[in-house]
Amino acid sequence: MPSFDVSSDANMVNIKNAIDVAMRSIKNRYDFQGTSAAVELDEKEMTITLFGDAEFQLNQVKDILFPSLEKKEPNSSKRLVPANIENVSGNKVKQNLTIKSGIDTDFAKQIVKTLKDQKLRVQASIQGGEVRVNGNKRDELQEAIALIKMKHSEYPLNFGNFRD
Repeated sequence: MPSFDVSSDANMVNIKNAIDVAMRSIKNRYDFQGTSAAVELDEKEMTITLFGDAEFQLNQVKDILFPSLEKKEPNSSKRLVPANIENVSGNKVKQNLTIKSGIDTDFAKQIVKTLKDQKLRVQASIQGGEVRVNGNKRDELQEAIALIKMKHSEYPLNFGNFRD
């Protein structure tokens, strides 16, 4: 029976490359010379930390980082969850962006409910951090992929492990 998996894994290599490109751009910008503007990646904690002298400069760092993230990994800015801006030593500020990876249970239930509401002839089951969809025909599975892409575009999804 044909099947495929819906998952959402962050490609950390592409994210790391995008942060390196953003850091080079920040170091080369004239208005950032002598400031604390920086971007750091913590791969174990899956967080990106932005540093700046003021909240305005922090927003400028984001304006450099987000386009480079989108070039390296499309829709990756949708998977970032910003924390509150914190004041650090004097007038410096920092902000943590958490990288979400995988599909949480509530979102997986929404995907299953979407497929059931459309009455497609497929079965969806939640398996850990992904959703497996089974069907009798390849065309039904392709309809399911199109439906999931259309209804759940707010979060980046990967469709893989397609089996006949």
